[in-house]
Amino acid sequence: MSVKCYETDYKNYGKCLCLDNGNIKLIATIDVGPRIVFFGFCGGENVLFEDIDRNFYEINNGYGVWYAYGGHRIWVAPEVMPETYMPDNARVESSFDNGTLTLTPAETKFGKQLRIRITMDDSCTVKIENSITNCSDKPAKFAPWSVTGLAAGGTEIIPLCRDDNGFLPNRTMALWSYSDIKDERFTLADKYALLRQDPAVRKAFKAGFNVTDRQIIYVNGRRIFRMCFDGYEKTEYPDFCCNFETYTNNLFLECELLGELRSYLPGETASISETWELSSTEWNSDKVISEFISKI
Repeated sequence: MSVKCYETDYKNYGKCLCLDNGNIKLIATIDVGPRIVFFGFCGGENVLFEDIDRNFYEINNGYGVWYAYGGHRIWVAPEVMPETYMPDNARVESSFDNGTLTLTPAETKFGKQLRIRITMDDSCTVKIENSITNCSDKPAKFAPWSVTGLAAGGTEIIPLCRDDNGFLPNRTMALWSYSDIKDERFTLADKYALLRQDPAVRKAFKAGFNVTDRQIIYVNGRRIFRMCFDGYEKTEYPDFCCNFETYTNNLFLECELLGELRSYLPGETASISETWELSSTEWNSDKVISEFISKI
């Protein structure tokens, strides 16, 4: 295996660790977070959103300021203040062994131990395991929540459930109070939904779905980012039982995976696994999107 792991300073994120196999590279923060702040081809552009200006933040009274930083993070659902927006601006413990980088921040003040494990081999994919352990002495009801912010200018393809359930419904869609169903960035069809990131539109939009196809696609110029994840189970998920949610504003677009919402016993761990795949094409983005849609 030719995967290298080395320390580097990346922009204004401080000390980071870089995984590099000669084809692709990934950069994760260790001075703060953790966040995965870069994923792309070696010598190529970043497919992830970088909040180097710290535009996206929340003031958490009594706890400090939470910064999005951009890129990928693990969160605790449902979204509530103050737990969701606990600042993670401190040093992260890290280890690297046989292609796997493990990032472990300090235990939160709410008795949760978050952890991100990233595995890279010689291909153009990485595997990511996001986990949350209940470190308190009482059961805690929550769901693991994986959030990945993607760079501006792309279009997301979300395959919708096509199961034939007879007289029963097969598709779930959740909308937030600020989401306009007539938003021109959003397209809803029978088999898929599209969400386009537009830097000229400041208004936020968010929607959730029961994605049974185990993947989403983000097409940005000549780059194709595919996120594959666990299947939709017959269990409880947050937000009207959505296992996938997406959000956009004028800065970025987010892909959000959700795990089972239930009571986790002391010492029990909840996790979400996902695989990122990066490819490039000579086609223009409209043709790429049409091709993917035709196969749904």
